[in-house]
Amino acid sequence: MSEKKPFYITTPIYYPSAKLHIGHAYCTTIADSIARYHRLAGDDVFFLTGSDEHGQKIQQKAEEAGIKPIEYTDKIVAGFQNLWQKLNISNDDFIRTTEKRHEKVVQEIFRRIYAKGDIYKGSYKGLYCTPCESYWTEHQLDENGCCPDCGRPVQEVSEEAYFFKMSNYQDKILSYIEEHPDFIQPVSRRNEMINFIKQGLEDLCISRTSFDWGIPVPIDEKHVIYVWFDALTNYLTPIGFLDDQEKFNKYWPADLHLVGKEIVRFHTIIWPCILMALDLPLPKKVYGHGWLIVDGDKMSKSKGNVIDPIGLIDEFGADAIRYFLLREINLGQDGNFSRDALIGRINSDLANDLGNLLHRTLNMVGKFQDGVLIAPQGESEVDKSLKADAAETVAYFAENMEKMELSLSIKKVWAFISRANKYIDETAPWALAKDETKKQELANVMYNLAESLRHISVLISPFMPITAERIWQQLNLSGEFAAVQLDDIKTWGGIEGGHKVGTPEQLFPRIEVEKEEAPAKQEKPAKKNKQEKKADKKEQADDNAEVSIDDFAKIHLRVVKVLAAEPVPKTEKLLKLTVDLGDEQREIVSGIAKHYEPAELIGKNVVMVINLKPAKIRGIVSHGMVLAASQGDELKVVSVDMPVGSTVR
Repeated sequence: MSEKKPFYITTPIYYPSAKLHIGHAYCTTIADSIARYHRLAGDDVFFLTGSDEHGQKIQQKAEEAGIKPIEYTDKIVAGFQNLWQKLNISNDDFIRTTEKRHEKVVQEIFRRIYAKGDIYKGSYKGLYCTPCESYWTEHQLDENGCCPDCGRPVQEVSEEAYFFKMSNYQDKILSYIEEHPDFIQPVSRRNEMINFIKQGLEDLCISRTSFDWGIPVPIDEKHVIYVWFDALTNYLTPIGFLDDQEKFNKYWPADLHLVGKEIVRFHTIIWPCILMALDLPLPKKVYGHGWLIVDGDKMSKSKGNVIDPIGLIDEFGADAIRYFLLREINLGQDGNFSRDALIGRINSDLANDLGNLLHRTLNMVGKFQDGVLIAPQGESEVDKSLKADAAETVAYFAENMEKMELSLSIKKVWAFISRANKYIDETAPWALAKDETKKQELANVMYNLAESLRHISVLISPFMPITAERIWQQLNLSGEFAAVQLDDIKTWGGIEGGHKVGTPEQLFPRIEVEKEEAPAKQEKPAKKNKQEKKADKKEQADDNAEVSIDDFAKIHLRVVKVLAAEPVPKTEKLLKLTVDLGDEQREIVSGIAKHYEPAELIGKNVVMVINLKPAKIRGIVSHGMVLAASQGDELKVVSVDMPVGSTVR
């Protein structure tokens, strides 16, 4: 067996001036999914996150609260760790910059660079942004004379300080960035950094005397080390920079620093210059992801739109939040979060597509084969097509996860989930089950569906670890899910014949959203002018507009049997129908009460759209639609003399 390839990934260390919001959860979920993928691929992963706890802002917050800075940060950092636990973040270490192990590293780095002659004492007079812990020159301020990063006012400060000779490394870091195009990603961030460096790098102030909440300068203890020099070096501490040379040599340089776009400059200019001064290799890649905006607007306390991820996790579950963030947003771009979009994804992708596939499969194996998978023999063209799609999905997934194309990878997996759902309709197991001569063909279909779900559980595990394991458990597969590798799904047929599957349990309950009722009385419509009448005629003409075969293929029509029918209370037009799809039962609401008595419908085999999005009508979740034909005042449901579960094409 070949030796595992090391992979070191980090998030920023978050500043505990307040609770974390959904944007922080987004960043850490990206990193976690990348880390989980690399473990799945067989790499030796070290995944680091943590908290950046020093600085003037923390000291001020603690003083306002009447407590010591460490008491203040202890409480906030406990909240960080609780959030990562609830979000199922699989970090291997959590670094706090207040820990003794980190203080030793920071002071040793200071000593080494000072001994080299790249740190000197001087005095600083300039403009300082306390919230960002950043110094600025006059020409760097925004058009309002404020901090260019956060837009808040800066203060003029003057004090004795130590400086790092960053200007010595200007040409070296510029050459490195230009010669290593993958070092800063995406390209837009790289171009920004090149332009910034070309304006000229000034020496960096790395100590303060006006407050004392920080790591003391080892050669001059009236100074504390300025926060960015302290914070950035966190990436060296947990991998043994001072105390485990073998571990350090294994994991450094880091494979990926994942950061928000607002701190790319610190990680791609200041941090590399520090590493160059230490004669250490630079990280392989710094990736600046975009911001998460809420309903089209940037999050801010003043707007009251800062989203606490804890509440979302408690309401919808961690995997649903993770799925939405990773699928909806292309890495590197700003992304929009909205509650409505989240619920839409949960209902369509998670409840309908994934949840129904698992539930239908296990129900059918239980109903038709007493829960036992029979070894497949032979294969149809449809079987071959499904297996080919599975192999292509696994290859695409591996290729694109290596490139950190998370959203594309997820969409590809969901395309395969849709393919597996379509396979059920193509093979119609409920019809095969009624024909004794088709017993082996039915066995093949049931096996292929279970094997598809085995593949799916592995493929979604970087994004939705809890759901992935629940699928594994419901399939009743042996072995620890944590030990599963990507290689396990590179071939088809990983389930033994004679395997007994588990009992289906709902993965994602459908979220019912109340629809607004139409007003009881409507105003008499105003008389239409010629233009409006012309528009009406055009709209009627559009009823004859052509659709492509692909559009039509999206509609799944099936023969279902009406098992029960009853009027919906306080309505004249609506009936509630309970229908049998062959592999499950559903309730639907149909506006046919004026044309049928409930008893007339019971036992009828009718045609139904089965993949219509569910809607709540008069308190009833209606999941599907019965087809009917109408002419004038006459209306009849479309009924056919075909077995329940037959696909209508």
